[in-house]
Amino acid sequence: MVIETLSPGADLPIARTIADLRGIVNDWRRQGFSVGFVPTMGALHEGHLALVAEALRQADRVVTSVFVNPTQFAAHEDLATYPRREARDAELLAGAGCHLLYAPSVEEMYPAGAVTRITVGDTETGGPSQTLEGAARPQMFGGVALVVTKLLNQVQPDVAVFGEKDWQQLAVIRRMAVDLDMPVRIVGVPTARDGHGLALSSRNAYLSETELEVARRLNGILAEAAITAASGASIAAVEAEAASALLAQGFARVDYVAIRQPDLASFENDRVDGPGRILAAAVLGTTRLIDNMAV
Repeated sequence: MVIETLSPGADLPIARTIADLRGIVNDWRRQGFSVGFVPTMGALHEGHLALVAEALRQADRVVTSVFVNPTQFAAHEDLATYPRREARDAELLAGAGCHLLYAPSVEEMYPAGAVTRITVGDTETGGPSQTLEGAARPQMFGGVALVVTKLLNQVQPDVAVFGEKDWQQLAVIRRMAVDLDMPVRIVGVPTARDGHGLALSSRNAYLSETELEVARRLNGILAEAAITAASGASIAAVEAEAASALLAQGFARVDYVAIRQPDLASFENDRVDGPGRILAAAVLGTTRLIDNMAV
């Protein structure tokens, strides 16, 4: 077994291979420990650390993965420039109490000859992947489903923790875990926000100071729209008004503003008649921001 740390004084072990990961997890199992898992793409912030904290509440030992997954990026997207800060990530995870960093290479995750793909729903069966982000970024959820399935199979945790900022992704993963009889509890953690209410995201690092000021208006517009929709207003009208407000505030493009049931199904009769979620994706400069909140 080859386990490393990023500095001689570091106390967070790093596994680079599936074999080394499983060796450590199997040892934990022999000691009777439960295992929690937090999958990430790195460039960690307080939102990720909140996921680690929840995993520590749910399990005796916690693995966090850092892997920028190429299968969920389209050719024109930011795979090459996505922030990579492994040494800093390891330092943050050690401080948060994480027990193991799993940082595989692309070759370890997708060895030569790998051809399997996973689809969570399609145009015939429907499902949470077939709308919103699934329409705007059609390659993404297939890539997410594949990498999360592989990671869950590699770690074999009792519980896996995800952030609610990616609400649709969480819905897709929950559906997939049920459909594939995965022996893992999927736990969602509320979105972490800065002092202005902006959802924390690794991609926020792309924003200039001027763009950051505009970005911080997103959550307020969604909150107002959620209140209006909950009062019985037309969903279509609320969605349109919120999209117009985002454009008026300086966003270059709005991919969608949508009010849906928690499982992403549409409300009937153009009115909110139960628990709901308002979700949005908008572009500011070169950065695409997503957010959501309860209705």
